[in-house]
Amino acid sequence: MNFESEMWQLIFPLSINVIMSIGAYFFTINIIPRLKDLFIKANLYGIDMSKRNNLKVPEALGVVTGCIFLITMFLFIPVPFTDYIFKNEHFPHNEFVEFLAALLSICCMLLLGFADDVLDLRWRHKLLLPTIATLPLLMVYYVNFNSTLIMVPKPLRFWLGYSVDLWIFYYVYMGMLAVFCTNAINILAGINGLEVGQSLIIAISIVIFNIVELSGDLWKAHRFSLYFIFPYIATSLALLKYNWYPSKVFVGDTFCYLSGMTFAVVGIIGHFSKTTLLFFIPQIINFLYSVPQLFHFVPCPRHRLPKYNKDTDQLEASVTVFKYSELNPLGKFSMWIFRTVKIVQWQSSDEDTVICNNLTLINFLLINIGPTKEPKLTLILMLIQVFCSCLAFVIRYPFASIFYDI
Repeated sequence: MNFESEMWQLIFPLSINVIMSIGAYFFTINIIPRLKDLFIKANLYGIDMSKRNNLKVPEALGVVTGCIFLITMFLFIPVPFTDYIFKNEHFPHNEFVEFLAALLSICCMLLLGFADDVLDLRWRHKLLLPTIATLPLLMVYYVNFNSTLIMVPKPLRFWLGYSVDLWIFYYVYMGMLAVFCTNAINILAGINGLEVGQSLIIAISIVIFNIVELSGDLWKAHRFSLYFIFPYIATSLALLKYNWYPSKVFVGDTFCYLSGMTFAVVGIIGHFSKTTLLFFIPQIINFLYSVPQLFHFVPCPRHRLPKYNKDTDQLEASVTVFKYSELNPLGKFSMWIFRTVKIVQWQSSDEDTVICNNLTLINFLLINIGPTKEPKLTLILMLIQVFCSCLAFVIRYPFASIFYDI
Protein backbone atom coordinates (compact mmCIF):
# COMPACT_ATOMS: atom_id res chain seq x y z
CA MET A 1 0.00 0.00 0.00
CA ASN A 2 1.48 3.37 -1.02
CA PHE A 3 1.87 6.48 1.14
CA GLU A 4 -1.03 8.39 -0.47
CA SER A 5 -3.43 5.52 0.20
CA GLU A 6 -2.37 5.31 3.86
CA MET A 7 -2.80 9.07 4.31
CA TRP A 8 -6.28 8.86 2.77
CA GLN A 9 -7.24 6.02 5.12
CA LEU A 10 -6.03 8.15 8.04
CA ILE A 11 -7.30 11.64 7.20
CA PHE A 12 -10.67 10.93 5.53
CA PRO A 13 -12.35 8.87 8.28
CA LEU A 14 -10.90 11.06 11.05
CA SER A 15 -12.21 14.20 9.32
CA ILE A 16 -15.69 12.69 9.03
CA ASN A 17 -15.45 11.55 12.66
CA VAL A 18 -14.60 15.08 13.86
CA ILE A 19 -17.47 16.58 11.83
CA MET A 20 -19.92 14.02 13.27
CA SER A 21 -18.56 14.70 16.76
CA ILE A 22 -19.24 18.42 16.39
CA GLY A 23 -22.78 17.58 15.33
CA ALA A 24 -23.14 15.26 18.35
CA TYR A 25 -22.01 18.10 20.64
CA PHE A 26 -24.67 20.53 19.44
CA PHE A 27 -27.35 17.84 19.45
CA THR A 28 -26.49 16.93 23.05
CA ILE A 29 -26.48 20.59 24.10
CA ASN A 30 -30.02 20.95 22.80
CA ILE A 31 -31.51 17.62 23.88
CA ILE A 32 -30.48 17.58 27.57
CA PRO A 33 -32.71 20.53 28.66
CA ARG A 34 -35.68 18.96 26.88
CA LEU A 35 -35.28 15.63 28.71
CA LYS A 36 -34.66 16.92 32.23
CA ASP A 37 -38.32 16.96 33.23
CA LEU A 38 -38.85 13.43 31.91
CA PHE A 39 -36.23 12.10 34.32
CA ILE A 40 -37.82 13.92 37.25
CA LYS A 41 -41.26 12.55 36.34
CA ALA A 42 -39.73 9.07 36.30
CA ASN A 43 -38.37 9.70 39.83
CA LEU A 44 -34.81 9.72 38.51
CA TYR A 45 -33.65 12.74 40.47
CA GLY A 46 -31.58 13.65 43.48
CA ILE A 47 -31.10 16.51 45.92
CA ASP A 48 -27.78 18.34 45.80
CA MET A 49 -26.50 17.95 49.35
CA SER A 50 -23.96 20.74 48.84
CA LYS A 51 -26.53 23.48 48.21
CA ARG A 52 -28.81 25.56 50.43
CA ASN A 53 -31.85 24.79 48.29
CA ASN A 54 -33.55 21.42 48.02
CA LEU A 55 -34.35 21.50 44.32
CA LYS A 56 -34.83 18.26 42.42
CA VAL A 57 -31.92 17.63 40.05
CA PRO A 58 -32.44 15.02 37.30
CA GLU A 59 -30.10 12.08 37.69
CA ALA A 60 -28.47 9.54 35.36
CA LEU A 61 -28.23 12.00 32.44
CA GLY A 62 -25.13 10.06 31.41
CA VAL A 63 -27.50 7.70 29.63
CA VAL A 64 -28.45 10.54 27.25
CA THR A 65 -24.88 11.36 26.28
CA GLY A 66 -24.09 7.66 26.12
CA CYS A 67 -26.93 7.02 23.66
CA ILE A 68 -25.90 9.97 21.48
CA PHE A 69 -22.31 8.74 21.57
CA LEU A 70 -23.39 5.27 20.47
CA ILE A 71 -25.69 6.60 17.74
CA THR A 72 -22.80 8.68 16.40
CA MET A 73 -20.57 5.62 16.36
CA PHE A 74 -23.26 3.49 14.69
CA LEU A 75 -23.63 6.05 11.91
CA PHE A 76 -19.85 6.20 11.59
CA ILE A 77 -19.42 2.41 11.13
CA PRO A 78 -19.32 2.41 7.28
CA VAL A 79 -16.93 5.39 7.02
CA PRO A 80 -13.57 3.68 7.81
CA PHE A 81 -14.37 0.90 5.34
CA THR A 82 -15.66 2.89 2.34
CA ASP A 83 -12.29 2.78 0.60
CA TYR A 84 -12.28 -1.03 0.66
CA ILE A 85 -15.89 -1.19 -0.55
CA PHE A 86 -15.59 1.24 -3.49
CA LYS A 87 -12.23 -0.07 -4.66
CA ASN A 88 -13.39 -3.67 -4.24
CA GLU A 89 -10.30 -4.45 -2.18
CA HIS A 90 -9.90 -7.20 0.40
CA PHE A 91 -12.23 -6.26 3.26
CA PRO A 92 -10.50 -6.09 6.72
CA HIS A 93 -12.91 -8.33 8.62
CA ASN A 94 -10.67 -8.34 11.69
CA GLU A 95 -10.87 -4.55 12.00
CA PHE A 96 -14.62 -4.62 11.45
CA VAL A 97 -15.10 -7.21 14.20
CA GLU A 98 -12.93 -5.15 16.57
CA PHE A 99 -15.12 -2.14 15.91
CA LEU A 100 -18.34 -4.04 16.59
CA ALA A 101 -16.96 -5.76 19.70
CA ALA A 102 -15.84 -2.42 21.12
CA LEU A 103 -19.32 -0.97 20.55
CA LEU A 104 -20.92 -4.05 22.09
CA SER A 105 -18.83 -3.74 25.27
CA ILE A 106 -19.60 -0.04 25.61
CA CYS A 107 -23.29 -0.63 24.91
CA CYS A 108 -23.43 -3.37 27.56
CA MET A 109 -21.76 -1.10 30.08
CA LEU A 110 -24.17 1.74 29.32
CA LEU A 111 -27.10 -0.60 29.92
CA LEU A 112 -25.63 -1.97 33.14
CA GLY A 113 -24.74 1.52 34.36
CA PHE A 114 -28.30 2.72 33.87
CA ALA A 115 -29.55 -0.40 35.67
CA ASP A 116 -27.27 0.56 38.57
CA ASP A 117 -28.73 4.08 38.68
CA VAL A 118 -32.29 2.73 38.68
CA LEU A 119 -31.84 -0.33 40.93
CA ASP A 120 -28.93 0.86 43.12
CA LEU A 121 -26.90 -2.34 42.77
CA ARG A 122 -24.54 -3.64 45.45
CA TRP A 123 -20.78 -3.17 45.20
CA ARG A 124 -20.14 -6.83 44.35
CA HIS A 125 -22.35 -6.40 41.29
CA LYS A 126 -20.43 -3.28 40.29
CA LEU A 127 -17.26 -5.36 40.23
CA LEU A 128 -18.85 -8.21 38.29
CA LEU A 129 -20.69 -6.25 35.59
CA PRO A 130 -17.63 -4.61 33.90
CA THR A 131 -15.96 -8.02 33.80
CA ILE A 132 -18.91 -9.48 31.89
CA ALA A 133 -19.16 -6.48 29.57
CA THR A 134 -15.51 -6.73 28.56
CA LEU A 135 -15.68 -10.43 27.53
CA PRO A 136 -16.57 -9.72 23.85
CA LEU A 137 -13.59 -7.40 23.63
CA LEU A 138 -11.20 -9.94 25.15
CA MET A 139 -12.45 -12.64 22.79
CA VAL A 140 -11.76 -10.42 19.76
CA TYR A 141 -8.32 -9.61 21.16
CA TYR A 142 -7.66 -13.34 21.53
CA VAL A 143 -8.79 -14.16 17.97
CA ASN A 144 -7.05 -11.22 16.23
CA PHE A 145 -3.89 -10.78 18.30
CA ASN A 146 -3.46 -13.12 21.26
CA SER A 147 -0.24 -11.31 22.13
CA THR A 148 0.50 -11.74 25.84
CA LEU A 149 4.20 -10.87 25.75
CA ILE A 150 5.51 -7.92 27.76
CA MET A 151 8.93 -6.32 27.47
CA VAL A 152 11.19 -6.73 30.48
CA PRO A 153 12.97 -3.62 31.84
CA LYS A 154 16.69 -3.53 31.04
CA PRO A 155 17.90 -4.10 34.64
CA LEU A 156 15.91 -7.37 34.86
CA ARG A 157 16.75 -8.84 31.44
CA PHE A 158 19.77 -10.73 32.77
CA TRP A 159 17.39 -12.90 34.84
CA LEU A 160 14.10 -12.81 32.88
CA GLY A 161 15.21 -12.30 29.29
CA TYR A 162 14.01 -9.69 26.79
CA SER A 163 10.30 -10.52 27.20
CA VAL A 164 7.96 -12.57 29.36
CA ASP A 165 4.78 -14.35 28.27
CA LEU A 166 2.06 -13.66 30.86
CA TRP A 167 -0.32 -16.08 29.14
CA ILE A 168 -3.82 -15.99 30.67
CA PHE A 169 -2.73 -13.49 33.33
CA TYR A 170 -2.54 -10.79 30.66
CA TYR A 171 -6.24 -11.30 29.95
CA VAL A 172 -6.93 -11.17 33.68
CA TYR A 173 -5.09 -7.85 33.76
CA MET A 174 -7.13 -6.45 30.87
CA GLY A 175 -10.36 -7.56 32.52
CA MET A 176 -9.28 -5.96 35.78
CA LEU A 177 -8.41 -2.78 33.84
CA ALA A 178 -12.04 -2.50 32.72
CA VAL A 179 -13.26 -3.07 36.29
CA PHE A 180 -10.86 -0.46 37.65
CA CYS A 181 -11.56 2.19 35.00
CA THR A 182 -15.33 1.98 35.42
CA ASN A 183 -15.26 2.11 39.22
CA ALA A 184 -12.30 4.45 39.78
CA ILE A 185 -14.11 7.40 38.19
CA ASN A 186 -17.20 6.55 40.23
CA ILE A 187 -15.24 6.53 43.50
CA LEU A 188 -13.62 9.92 42.87
CA ALA A 189 -16.91 11.81 42.61
CA GLY A 190 -19.49 13.70 44.58
CA ILE A 191 -19.06 17.36 43.66
CA ASN A 192 -20.40 19.21 40.64
CA GLY A 193 -18.46 18.64 37.43
CA LEU A 194 -15.82 16.30 38.85
CA GLU A 195 -16.82 13.04 37.14
CA VAL A 196 -17.10 14.67 33.72
CA GLY A 197 -14.11 16.96 34.26
CA GLN A 198 -11.64 14.21 35.17
CA SER A 199 -12.94 11.99 32.37
CA LEU A 200 -12.46 14.75 29.79
CA ILE A 201 -8.87 15.34 30.90
CA ILE A 202 -8.15 11.60 30.61
CA ALA A 203 -9.79 11.53 27.16
CA ILE A 204 -7.79 14.54 25.94
CA SER A 205 -4.60 12.90 27.26
CA ILE A 206 -5.43 9.77 25.25
CA VAL A 207 -6.02 11.92 22.14
CA ILE A 208 -2.59 13.58 22.53
CA PHE A 209 -0.93 10.19 23.03
CA ASN A 210 -2.67 8.72 19.96
CA ILE A 211 -1.71 11.67 17.75
CA VAL A 212 1.93 11.35 18.84
CA GLU A 213 1.86 7.62 18.07
CA LEU A 214 0.20 7.95 14.64
CA SER A 215 3.66 8.09 13.06
CA GLY A 216 4.53 4.64 14.45
CA ASP A 217 3.94 1.13 13.19
CA LEU A 218 0.68 0.76 15.13
CA TRP A 219 -0.94 3.83 13.56
CA LYS A 220 -4.09 1.89 12.67
CA ALA A 221 -4.65 0.95 16.31
CA HIS A 222 -4.27 4.56 17.41
CA ARG A 223 -6.55 5.72 14.61
CA PHE A 224 -9.13 3.25 15.94
CA SER A 225 -8.80 4.84 19.38
CA LEU A 226 -9.42 8.33 17.99
CA TYR A 227 -12.62 7.15 16.30
CA PHE A 228 -14.10 6.54 19.76
CA ILE A 229 -12.50 9.34 21.75
CA PHE A 230 -13.58 12.31 19.59
CA PRO A 231 -17.35 11.60 19.85
CA TYR A 232 -16.91 10.81 23.53
CA ILE A 233 -15.23 14.18 24.17
CA ALA A 234 -17.93 16.00 22.20
CA THR A 235 -20.86 14.52 24.12
CA SER A 236 -19.05 14.84 27.47
CA LEU A 237 -18.29 18.52 26.86
CA ALA A 238 -21.99 19.12 26.33
CA LEU A 239 -22.79 17.26 29.53
CA LEU A 240 -20.19 19.26 31.46
CA LYS A 241 -22.03 22.47 30.58
CA TYR A 242 -25.05 21.29 32.60
CA ASN A 243 -23.13 19.40 35.27
CA TRP A 244 -20.79 22.27 36.18
CA TYR A 245 -21.49 24.25 39.33
CA PRO A 246 -24.31 24.86 40.08
CA SER A 247 -25.26 21.53 38.56
CA LYS A 248 -28.51 21.38 36.61
CA VAL A 249 -28.15 17.61 36.04
CA PHE A 250 -26.38 14.71 37.70
CA VAL A 251 -24.48 12.28 35.47
CA GLY A 252 -25.08 9.15 37.56
CA ASP A 253 -23.15 5.89 37.56
CA THR A 254 -24.15 5.49 33.92
CA PHE A 255 -21.64 8.11 32.80
CA CYS A 256 -18.87 6.69 35.00
CA TYR A 257 -19.40 3.21 33.58
CA LEU A 258 -19.59 4.52 30.02
CA SER A 259 -16.37 6.52 30.46
CA GLY A 260 -14.43 3.73 32.11
CA MET A 261 -15.39 1.15 29.50
CA THR A 262 -14.61 3.56 26.65
CA PHE A 263 -11.11 4.12 28.04
CA ALA A 264 -10.61 0.39 28.60
CA VAL A 265 -11.81 -0.40 25.05
CA VAL A 266 -9.45 2.03 23.32
CA GLY A 267 -6.59 0.97 25.59
CA ILE A 268 -7.02 -2.75 24.90
CA ILE A 269 -7.73 -2.61 21.16
CA GLY A 270 -5.25 0.24 20.69
CA HIS A 271 -2.51 -1.81 22.41
CA PHE A 272 -1.72 0.82 25.06
CA SER A 273 -3.55 -0.56 28.11
CA LYS A 274 -0.54 0.11 30.37
CA THR A 275 -0.29 3.71 29.16
CA THR A 276 -4.04 4.13 29.71
CA LEU A 277 -3.51 3.20 33.35
CA LEU A 278 -0.88 5.96 33.66
CA PHE A 279 -3.58 8.56 32.96
CA PHE A 280 -5.45 7.28 36.03
CA ILE A 281 -2.82 8.29 38.61
CA PRO A 282 -5.25 10.42 40.73
CA GLN A 283 -7.84 7.63 40.60
CA ILE A 284 -5.20 5.07 41.66
CA ILE A 285 -4.17 7.30 44.58
CA ASN A 286 -7.81 7.79 45.57
CA PHE A 287 -8.44 4.03 45.37
CA LEU A 288 -5.42 3.16 47.52
CA TYR A 289 -6.39 5.83 50.05
CA SER A 290 -9.97 4.48 50.11
CA VAL A 291 -9.04 0.78 50.47
CA PRO A 292 -9.65 0.55 54.27
CA GLN A 293 -13.23 1.81 53.82
CA LEU A 294 -13.95 0.14 50.47
CA PHE A 295 -13.09 -3.28 51.94
CA HIS A 296 -14.73 -2.40 55.27
CA PHE A 297 -11.57 -2.63 57.36
CA VAL A 298 -12.86 0.69 58.68
CA PRO A 299 -16.58 1.62 58.86
CA CYS A 300 -17.74 3.09 55.56
CA PRO A 301 -20.86 5.28 55.47
CA ARG A 302 -23.15 5.13 52.46
CA HIS A 303 -22.10 8.62 51.36
CA ARG A 304 -18.56 9.92 51.79
CA LEU A 305 -19.29 13.29 50.21
CA PRO A 306 -17.71 16.39 51.73
CA LYS A 307 -19.81 18.06 54.42
CA TYR A 308 -21.63 21.21 53.33
CA ASN A 309 -21.60 24.18 55.72
CA LYS A 310 -24.71 26.27 55.04
CA ASP A 311 -23.41 29.22 57.05
CA THR A 312 -20.21 29.66 55.02
CA ASP A 313 -21.41 28.03 51.76
CA GLN A 314 -18.23 25.95 51.77
CA LEU A 315 -17.34 22.27 51.76
CA GLU A 316 -15.56 20.67 54.71
CA ALA A 317 -14.12 17.20 55.18
CA SER A 318 -16.77 14.67 56.17
CA VAL A 319 -16.03 12.24 58.99
CA THR A 320 -16.87 8.74 60.17
CA VAL A 321 -17.20 7.77 63.85
CA PHE A 322 -16.33 4.31 65.17
CA LYS A 323 -14.93 2.36 68.11
CA TYR A 324 -11.23 1.70 67.61
CA SER A 325 -11.37 -1.52 69.65
CA GLU A 326 -13.95 -2.94 67.23
CA LEU A 327 -11.64 -2.67 64.20
CA ASN A 328 -10.21 -5.89 62.83
CA PRO A 329 -6.39 -6.28 62.67
CA LEU A 330 -6.26 -5.07 59.07
CA GLY A 331 -8.25 -1.98 59.98
CA LYS A 332 -5.97 -1.16 62.92
CA PHE A 333 -2.85 -1.77 60.82
CA SER A 334 -4.02 0.37 57.89
CA MET A 335 -5.03 3.23 60.17
CA TRP A 336 -1.70 2.99 62.01
CA ILE A 337 0.07 3.47 58.68
CA PHE A 338 -2.16 6.41 57.72
CA ARG A 339 -1.63 8.07 61.10
CA THR A 340 2.12 7.48 60.94
CA VAL A 341 2.45 9.22 57.57
CA LYS A 342 -0.09 11.85 58.73
CA ILE A 343 -2.61 11.56 55.92
CA VAL A 344 -5.73 11.36 58.12
CA GLN A 345 -7.41 13.70 60.53
CA TRP A 346 -7.69 11.60 63.67
CA GLN A 347 -9.42 12.45 66.93
CA SER A 348 -9.86 9.95 69.76
CA SER A 349 -11.26 10.05 73.27
CA ASP A 350 -10.92 8.03 76.46
CA GLU A 351 -14.15 6.21 75.61
CA ASP A 352 -12.40 4.56 72.64
CA THR A 353 -14.45 6.62 70.18
CA VAL A 354 -12.59 7.75 67.07
CA ILE A 355 -13.53 10.55 64.67
CA CYS A 356 -11.72 10.19 61.34
CA ASN A 357 -12.17 11.87 57.97
CA ASN A 358 -13.67 9.71 55.25
CA LEU A 359 -10.89 8.29 53.13
CA THR A 360 -11.24 9.99 49.76
CA LEU A 361 -8.90 12.27 47.85
CA ILE A 362 -11.52 15.02 48.07
CA ASN A 363 -11.62 14.87 51.89
CA PHE A 364 -7.83 14.60 52.02
CA LEU A 365 -7.56 17.88 50.13
CA LEU A 366 -10.07 19.53 52.46
CA ILE A 367 -8.19 18.56 55.63
CA ASN A 368 -5.07 20.13 54.12
CA ILE A 369 -6.40 23.28 52.46
CA GLY A 370 -9.36 23.86 54.76
CA PRO A 371 -13.01 24.64 53.90
CA THR A 372 -13.35 25.48 50.22
CA LYS A 373 -16.02 26.59 47.77
CA GLU A 374 -17.29 23.73 45.62
CA PRO A 375 -16.29 25.10 42.16
CA LYS A 376 -12.80 25.94 43.46
CA LEU A 377 -12.41 22.42 44.86
CA THR A 378 -13.42 20.92 41.50
CA LEU A 379 -10.88 23.12 39.70
CA ILE A 380 -8.10 22.06 42.10
CA LEU A 381 -8.89 18.39 41.50
CA MET A 382 -8.94 18.93 37.74
CA LEU A 383 -5.56 20.70 37.90
CA ILE A 384 -4.22 17.69 39.81
CA GLN A 385 -5.56 15.51 36.99
CA VAL A 386 -3.79 17.69 34.39
CA PHE A 387 -0.53 17.57 36.36
CA CYS A 388 -0.75 13.77 36.64
CA SER A 389 -1.38 13.48 32.89
CA CYS A 390 1.79 15.50 32.28
CA LEU A 391 3.59 13.19 34.71
CA ALA A 392 2.21 10.20 32.78
CA PHE A 393 3.76 11.49 29.55
CA VAL A 394 7.09 11.96 31.32
CA ILE A 395 6.92 8.37 32.57
CA ARG A 396 5.82 7.06 29.16
CA TYR A 397 8.53 8.74 27.08
CA PRO A 398 11.78 10.09 28.62
CA PHE A 399 11.61 7.93 31.76
CA ALA A 400 10.56 4.73 29.97
CA SER A 401 13.38 5.11 27.44
CA ILE A 402 15.83 4.50 30.27
CA PHE A 403 14.36 1.05 30.95
CA TYR A 404 13.06 0.05 27.52
CA ASP A 405 14.33 0.19 23.92
CA ILE A 406 12.01 2.95 22.70
